[in-house]
Amino acid sequence: MELKIKRVYEPAAPEDGVRVLVDRLWPRGLTKERAAVDIWAKDVAPSTELRKKWHGGGETWEQFQADYEAELDANHPAVVALAEQISGDAVVSLLFSVHSAEQNHAQFLRVALERALAQL
Repeated sequence: MELKIKRVYEPAAPEDGVRVLVDRLWPRGLTKERAAVDIWAKDVAPSTELRKKWHGGGETWEQFQADYEAELDANHPAVVALAEQISGDAVVSLLFSVHSAEQNHAQFLRVALERALAQL
């Protein structure tokens, strides 16, 4: 399986495979048709508290990473459930809405999903 990371505002493409939105909130100004989301995995997104701290400038990128990885560990059943849901797909794109392609939570979720998929 190939797990890609893509900004949800980029146009949907056939090579995206299954499109999984990994944000807790629906992306602003984006219609469901344009987003072309197959799965909305709110449960594996950063908590509202963590999201507000990060976007409000209340913590460093390194601290956000550590906090989100701790949330993913605590929320292991939701990560496993998503891994099971996508396990039969050849290509899956994890969609995020933040502006930065380098600093987004989807990259850490991808690692957690890869671990969960390896254990299925």
